[in-house]
Amino acid sequence: VQFVESGGGLVEAGGSLRLSCAASGFTFDDSAIGWFRQAPGKEREGVSCISNSDGSTFYADSVKGRFTISSDKDKNTVYLQMNTLKPEDTAVYYCAADLPPVSVATMTGKIYDYDYWGQGTQVTVSS
Repeated sequence: VQFVESGGGLVEAGGSLRLSCAASGFTFDDSAIGWFRQAPGKEREGVSCISNSDGSTFYADSVKGRFTISSDKDKNTVYLQMNTLKPEDTAVYYCAADLPPVSVATMTGKIYDYDYWGQGTQVTVSS
């Protein structure tokens, strides 16, 4: 299993970034892919996830209306479009895969049922 995460960087508050997570080594269409973030000194938290089997999504309250998750099954890639970024969005962002059966916990943003994790990409939002 391999993930290639990209798209992180430095952006001013109010700006946008699009993160990509290209996955391989498992049946992508049956999985759920989540994005998590971890800021220094804080626990890793769920940001968003998408079920590739039925398209259902989850968003943390802190990002609703600003972030959009999408999946391209032809490319085995999940994207996280992040708009109206705030300094508090600064963190290392990780993608992860939950393989079937995808749990209810996964689709409510919980971390503990994910099977594989990417290496993370840094997002820094300056004020």
